[in-house]
Amino acid sequence: MTFPQGPLAGITVIDLTRVLAGPYCTMMLADLGARVIKIENPDGGDDSRQVGPFVDGESAYFASVNRNKSSIALDLKNADDRAVLDKMLATADVLVENFRAGVMEKLGYTWDTLRSRHPRLVYASISGFGQTGPYRNRPAYDMVVQAMGGLMSVTGELGGNPARVGVSIGDIGAGLYATIGIQAALLQRATTGVGERVDISMLDCQVALLENPIARFSATGNVPKPLGTRHPSITPFDMFATRDGFIVIAVGNDALFARLCTALDCPEWIDDPRFVSVPARNEHHVALKSCMEARLADGTTADWEVILGTAGVPHGPLNGVPQIMDNPHVASRNMLLDVGIGAGKTLRVSGNPVKIGDKWDAGAFRRAPSLDQDRHPLLDEFTGHEMRS
Repeated sequence: MTFPQGPLAGITVIDLTRVLAGPYCTMMLADLGARVIKIENPDGGDDSRQVGPFVDGESAYFASVNRNKSSIALDLKNADDRAVLDKMLATADVLVENFRAGVMEKLGYTWDTLRSRHPRLVYASISGFGQTGPYRNRPAYDMVVQAMGGLMSVTGELGGNPARVGVSIGDIGAGLYATIGIQAALLQRATTGVGERVDISMLDCQVALLENPIARFSATGNVPKPLGTRHPSITPFDMFATRDGFIVIAVGNDALFARLCTALDCPEWIDDPRFVSVPARNEHHVALKSCMEARLADGTTADWEVILGTAGVPHGPLNGVPQIMDNPHVASRNMLLDVGIGAGKTLRVSGNPVKIGDKWDAGAFRRAPSLDQDRHPLLDEFTGHEMRS
């Protein structure tokens, strides 16, 4: 199948990944025009094929992160199947895997071996804890690294228990960082002619996402804790109750605060000593929130959206998934895609946020493949008819 010519057209990716972190990375690459050949275990394929919900027996989970890819089933412990993979690697640009550290070495695909055979190959590994360090052999899932990486310690309601972020940010963060690393290595290869190893640790990625908590602890010695929706250093920067729901208001400086006070018809707050500066407002955040919610109770969220929008105050309603899927701006940005699933049905999934120029916008050019769907054309391409079965 021929896809539109995206910015990564001409790049071939061999995808040994499964579940989420790796498939999310390779989906990003596929969306941007790379050819992604997904190698799956013949015994059931990618683990996420067995994860619901299901549409006509097909996993919506799998379909949501495996569009625009081909699939072939290979047993990497079988010599004939390994020979197929070796022929693919001979012309590939990128190999991505997310096995536990050491698994590829046991299969004979060490970095040194691959580099000697395929010097232009970019080899990306995504694992729980990376290829080095005392935790390298430990298994991990998203929630494990959210907990170990500190993210859960700052997520949740004030005074409550830590909480998992509502999406798999451990997996998705690693997938995004891997995408960045792979493209950086490809850019370097364009200069040096030589591929490189990209080592992505899910735990590393969680630590990288702790930019503010780490800096605050380093500066003050105060241990960051869950604060609910409030920002730890800027006020008002929170979710506030209105007459009929909630609205988020984010005011990052004194000029915006003055606009907010004028829009709310509370100009006296501008010169109130408790609210006169960012540090003062942060110290008296409880009092300011109380004042604001008393005023916001006079109108609906929709009312305040109009008023704050006219005043140029950053704000937004609290949307749920149904509202996002019915949002005209989200639709205009091509952020909801329909992919085929089941017997002639479609599944609406998140789109790709990377927009490049005015001619390229990633889409769902092909539904997620069934297991081993592309076996015959791939064997014909890489081995001729000698191994087709």
